[in-house]
Amino acid sequence: MVIDKKLENKNLHLKEKAEKIKVILTDVDGVLTDTGIYYGQTGEAFKRFSVRDGMGVERLRKYAGIETIIITGENSNTVKTRAEKLKITEFYLGVNKKEEVFEIIKKKNGFVREEIAYIGDDSNDFDVMQLCGFTATPNDGMNFIKDIADYICESKAGYGAFREFAELILAFKNNS
Repeated sequence: MVIDKKLENKNLHLKEKAEKIKVILTDVDGVLTDTGIYYGQTGEAFKRFSVRDGMGVERLRKYAGIETIIITGENSNTVKTRAEKLKITEFYLGVNKKEEVFEIIKKKNGFVREEIAYIGDDSNDFDVMQLCGFTATPNDGMNFIKDIADYICESKAGYGAFREFAELILAFKNNS
């Protein structure tokens, strides 16, 4: 019964965080993609994205009014095209210090930290994750990111991790 009590407390903690969320910020490579980048003779040729993650973006918007914002170190037309396809109107490409963009997003939209969720997987996500109200990482995220994330997805990067985090937020918000 001790295990059940610990799980119950963890779920209550996650529910309290999820209920406050108004926006979700996401990294791209290692979250929305499977960490692979395919290069041709002219540079980056393409990235692989999951349609399930895309549906997560749509469901957050439709059922909870939660927008998704992309923050990535990549300066990629592929990411821009994917953002436009998903009707993500706010995205930041070529970002070196994500925590600085976090402050811009917060100020621009009037959010407080507890209203901002973030999903990331690697060292360039570490500082910004510590500023957010609710955080997650794909199952194959780096161990030091798993150590600070509120939630570790069962799914891997590019294979539904974003969708899993989105559904978790939706489930907790809809069961309020």
